[in-house]
Amino acid sequence: MKRTVIVGAGIAGLATALRLANDGWRPIVVERAPARRSGGYLVNLLGAGYAAAERLGLVPALTERALGLFTTVLVRADGRPKLTVPSVVAEAALGPRTMTVFRGDLEDVLYEAVRDRVEIRFGTTVDCVAQDAERVVVTLSDGTTEKADLLVGADGVHSTTRTTLFGAGHRVDLPYVVAAFPLAHPPEAVPASSAATFIGPGRTAALVNLGPGRSSAFVTYRCATPDRELARGPVPALRVAFGDLAGGVPEALRDLEADPAVAYFDRVSQVKVPQWSVGRTVLLGDAAWCVSLFAGHGAALALAGADRLGAALTRHGDDVRSALTWWEAGLRAEVAKRQALARRGMYQYAPPSGLHVWLNEVAIRAVTLPGIRGLVRRGIERQNR
Repeated sequence: MKRTVIVGAGIAGLATALRLANDGWRPIVVERAPARRSGGYLVNLLGAGYAAAERLGLVPALTERALGLFTTVLVRADGRPKLTVPSVVAEAALGPRTMTVFRGDLEDVLYEAVRDRVEIRFGTTVDCVAQDAERVVVTLSDGTTEKADLLVGADGVHSTTRTTLFGAGHRVDLPYVVAAFPLAHPPEAVPASSAATFIGPGRTAALVNLGPGRSSAFVTYRCATPDRELARGPVPALRVAFGDLAGGVPEALRDLEADPAVAYFDRVSQVKVPQWSVGRTVLLGDAAWCVSLFAGHGAALALAGADRLGAALTRHGDDVRSALTWWEAGLRAEVAKRQALARRGMYQYAPPSGLHVWLNEVAIRAVTLPGIRGLVRRGIERQNR
């Protein structure tokens, strides 16, 4: 039985463990955190990501947690509605083979699929990696040494595996921070099955009301020094950035103040590495190619990357290096496209001026027209092929 050590128990790591376990490998997953984390933002699974979820057998369980489509209401700073985008617009754009879930729910489904088939060690890191043509030897912080056929670094945008392999400097930090957190109660100012979204120069605040246990907040804003914002912590930083808004935002900030630990709060970054593998060690997911939240498709790319890695290793048998070369060649173009799309996302989530806010609204109004929906859907379908 071939063995692999996978660093990281997030979406990319668990999906890789599931795919390789299905293929007869024996994966060991090591995770720095002492326990599983939950929460996070909404993710869309479509295109290759949805197809990978199907092949991994995740769709039935994900369907039970799917959030469905909802109406989006663009609002002014005082909470008054400005423009309504019906759910049918999203339906026309995304198509039938798509699913929206919380990132934490996707991780839950993956964890349940692998927990009885894969060894997972929490509170464990990699101390040393040595490899030759035949194997990779991984020394772990728990004092054990694992000999494996493959080491997978799926430890996210702040990957220590990437630093070990290629050195520092491959993370490109953008001048933005982002936060996402669950809401203890559905926001009263937001109609049921709706999202209220404020978009102003340099910032966005969105509140989603999908009922108890399914409501959340997502905010992002431009700032000159993201590190300083992170050092302040989510509550003080977001109160300064969004404290002037009404329409449910004060309520959401009070929710966050009651339990700041539930927030995902980080800088917005991309990762650009000239190659994703060295010998029998490979990076996967955000550790290899983080496209940033502004591009979307991060979860979908993680699932697709894990699934395609399994296919490559099956195709090439014992020739792991050839498998990794073939796998990377098949993904590079898609990743480059998504990273380029992040530049457009910056103008959507954090428009640089009031003029850009207005231009975005004009574009949104246009896609709500029935005749335009089909064009939008066909364009997105071409992007996701």
